[in-house]
Amino acid sequence: MSAAAFSVRDLRARAAARLSLDPAGLAHDIDAVDRWGDHALNPGDYIAARKGGAPAAVLAPVVARPNGATVLLTQRAAKLRQHSGQIAFPGGRIDATDASPIAAALREAREEIGLLEQHVEPIGYLDAYVTGTGFRIYPVLAIVTPPFELAVNPDEVDDAFEVPLSFLMEPSNHRLDTREISGAQRQFYAMPWNDRYIWGATAGMLRNMYFRLYRE
Repeated sequence: MSAAAFSVRDLRARAAARLSLDPAGLAHDIDAVDRWGDHALNPGDYIAARKGGAPAAVLAPVVARPNGATVLLTQRAAKLRQHSGQIAFPGGRIDATDASPIAAALREAREEIGLLEQHVEPIGYLDAYVTGTGFRIYPVLAIVTPPFELAVNPDEVDDAFEVPLSFLMEPSNHRLDTREISGAQRQFYAMPWNDRYIWGATAGMLRNMYFRLYRE
């Protein structure tokens, strides 16, 4: 694809045609769950997927940079008990006080990296993603307009960084890896970029973004 295909203008047009901001349009049916989740590559997670999972939301922030759109990601704090050091979108559990998955994703982004709502324009939901750890994640695709300043919360995040959208939406950069997790061999997608190893649920949601918006 040309560089224009990865502009924020083009992304907004693709999202308007293919995504929805209505939570009622989120993928809840079993066919969608079968496709997007850790269990898609690890059939042993199938029963957990059918049970749904605890609701969570993440912000998938695409930054409008003049030299090409980028995706803002975080590296989770090394001191965390779960998923320490992993690459992730800002996000977490949906609280009872959150009006919607969008509200939860915006709140988590503010709490984790200090990204303020006035810089963020949600443009649609990607498909729900079920994890092997028991969460149903609702990814909120959004455009982030500079200039903005981040304030990383060291209790949750070690770093925040940006990766070119063009790299993440190139299917040849989506590789299948395997490692032993909790005593079992598990497959997952990975998108290594420089010294960053983007894998697991984050890579799975990025692959869903590719399928929903860029696969022709």
